[in-house]
Amino acid sequence: MLNTIYIGWDSREDIAYQVCEHSIRRRSKISDVSVKPLKQNELRDQQVYWRDVDKLGSTEFTITRFLVPHLNNFNGWAVFCDCDIVWLVDPAELFDLAEDQYAVMVVKHDYDNKTGVKMDDKVQLPYPRKNWSSVILWNCAHPKNRQLTTDIVNTETPKYLHRFGWLDDSEIGSLPNDYNWLVGWHQEPTDGTPKILHYTEGGPWFEKTRQCEYDLVWKRELINLYTS
Repeated sequence: MLNTIYIGWDSREDIAYQVCEHSIRRRSKISDVSVKPLKQNELRDQQVYWRDVDKLGSTEFTITRFLVPHLNNFNGWAVFCDCDIVWLVDPAELFDLAEDQYAVMVVKHDYDNKTGVKMDDKVQLPYPRKNWSSVILWNCAHPKNRQLTTDIVNTETPKYLHRFGWLDDSEIGSLPNDYNWLVGWHQEPTDGTPKILHYTEGGPWFEKTRQCEYDLVWKRELINLYTS
């Protein structure tokens, strides 16, 4: 089965999605790598997503990421990533880290996130396991992930879902920092070397964060998108 990468899509950040998708396709050695946007309106039309609009949700894909096992027919491995990301490596490198005993594999960030404002004036809320769910290597066939029915995804609390409440801690595998490098938090070489850059506090597509750490990486990717 072809490994699929699902990217969160938000109507306010379409350019971020385009750059993220482009960064995947141009580094993948598989010419027909499967990349799919998680568009909330399409998922509603398909009647797999029907939650009320979450006014506290910072993006339109805050919850839809947990539909990935269902969308992947509870089969094989898949990746979810936020759209505010640039891939610097072949996605096959991440899939090669998959270990079947885990239901999900994530970078287990441990940092003191403060309440404030992020991105386009959205509230930044602190909570345990912050950003763990922003890049997920999903073992869609794992028996525990079959609990993520559309009913559960549409009725459980964001806290339960983002903390992987349906899993035991032993079923959550660890990935190196490199595969969800939090711009502004991780530092080279202490924390490793970025392979998947995550502009979690806003990237160059927002006026307030036009100049940020690794801004030239994103801008070069944007130029490549429009000139390739």
